[in-house]
Formats: sequence, structure tokens, C-alpha cells
Amino acid sequence: MVVMAVGYVLLNVVPGAEHDVYLQLKDLDNVTDVTVLFGDYDLIVKLNADDLSSIATIVVESIRQISGILDSKTLAGAEF
Repeated sequence: MVVMAVGYVLLNVVPGAEHDVYLQLKDLDNVTDVTVLFGDYDLIVKLNADDLSSIATIVVESIRQISGILDSKTLAGAEF
């Protein structure tokens, strides 16, 4: 698969739900990495998809639907 778009999603989750949310995120098809963070956000998710529209769809229809996620911030990646 040729990756044409990369997105990063910063997530805040319900305290204590980090591990469960992490495991659910790892199972999603377009997720290439999930990292637990300390600071303003609890998790960061890296997504690869054909285009930014697909990334938006994944965030809205899959990631934000996971129980325990309180808030998300999506960032579009770029290559030089």
C-alpha cells in the first residue's frame, strides 16, 4: 500500500481507561502506532491512509466511537 497521508491523533481518555483504549486502538486497520503520553494528552495515535479525507473518516467513525475517549485533536502530517 502506498501511503499518501499520515495523521496523528492526540487523545484524552477517562482516567483508568488508558490501557483498554490503547488495546482497542491497536486493533484498528489504519493505525500504525499508539503511544502512551504523560502531559496534556494521554495517547497519540499514528494513522496511514490514502488521503486526508480517509483519516478524517477513521477518526470520526472509528476512533471517537471508542468508549473512554473524552477528546481528540487530529494533526495532518506532511513530508518534505
